[in-house]
Amino acid sequence: MRVSIRVRPGAGRTRVGGRYGDDILVVAVQQPAVDGRATSAALAAVAKALRVRPRAVVLISGATSRTKLIEVPDGAAGAVAELLNAS
Repeated sequence: MRVSIRVRPGAGRTRVGGRYGDDILVVAVQQPAVDGRATSAALAAVAKALRVRPRAVVLISGATSRTKLIEVPDGAAGAVAELLNAS
């Protein structure tokens, strides 16, 4: 299943949840947006939030953009919906 995420680098704490626009999942990470560190941290945070292995979350597009498209296991659809509705 493909999911759009919006990465907020430099946050006070790492957090996954909330909505940006209609259906983009917000991922706040402490790491800065330098040398792909924020992207790596965001993928790891999503994997942890979905309780899947880190390699199960794959970046499809948006390596240098704040809005990214990722692939997550199909069984995570319910968890993604819950995270989107979290505040």
